[in-house]
Amino acid sequence: MQLIDIGVNLTNPSFDERHQAVLDRAYAAGVQQLVLTGTSVEGSEQALELCVKLDNSGQRLFSTAGLHPHSASDWNGESARQLRGLLNESRVRAVGECGLDFNRDFSPRPQQEKVLEEHLALAVELKLPVFLHERDANQRLLEILNDYRDHLTAAVVHCFTGEQQALFSYLDLDLHIGITGWICDERRGTHLHPLVREIPRGRLMLESDAPYLLPRTLRPKPKNGRNEPAYLPEVLREVALHRNETLQDLAAHSTACARAFFGLPQVD
Repeated sequence: MQLIDIGVNLTNPSFDERHQAVLDRAYAAGVQQLVLTGTSVEGSEQALELCVKLDNSGQRLFSTAGLHPHSASDWNGESARQLRGLLNESRVRAVGECGLDFNRDFSPRPQQEKVLEEHLALAVELKLPVFLHERDANQRLLEILNDYRDHLTAAVVHCFTGEQQALFSYLDLDLHIGITGWICDERRGTHLHPLVREIPRGRLMLESDAPYLLPRTLRPKPKNGRNEPAYLPEVLREVALHRNETLQDLAAHSTACARAFFGLPQVD
């Protein structure tokens, strides 16, 4: 049984000096391929460097390149040029993380929207899929995506935590959906239990979003409280439960979906 973690923040400082051990535990748990999330220009460069450094085979580690909406204020005249260079690298398989976050508003909303459109234009130009972030901005994200969707190869709303209306609106736009350990959180994630049944095969992918979102159903819990890709099977278990699918079936179709979306090779 193979899994693909489509979103891990391996450049996070909490993983410093632990990268290989984290990957070894992931591989042992059946997580055979990982997509490292780029959330800034510098972070995207670091993610690519980790892919090259830690995976000589070129089959297991890949990355994204983009600017998280929290950091949209950091966008400048060089950003598009730098990202284009990164996105032309063979290990970089998607544009992002990019999108809108109207929950925390760490960057002004007009700037978030401008930077998102810059990312979408790059994705259209380079024919790459998009790795999207959205919080409390469903309607505005849809409005912007509508202008680009016909020209985009694909897009995934990563770490989906929204309600039914948001889910159906994304599916209507032929978007993919990423599910994380949020679904394992009895305090705020139970609304996802019936919703994951509505995601068609071929549109559902799994992700850890590590080191964040440690599955609260995990037993035993790690003392450090840090999430890892090795815990992705717990997300698999919870999603399979609520989709009434076997672990093997869900692993097979979500992995096939991720492999097709990111253009990943089969693992030897």
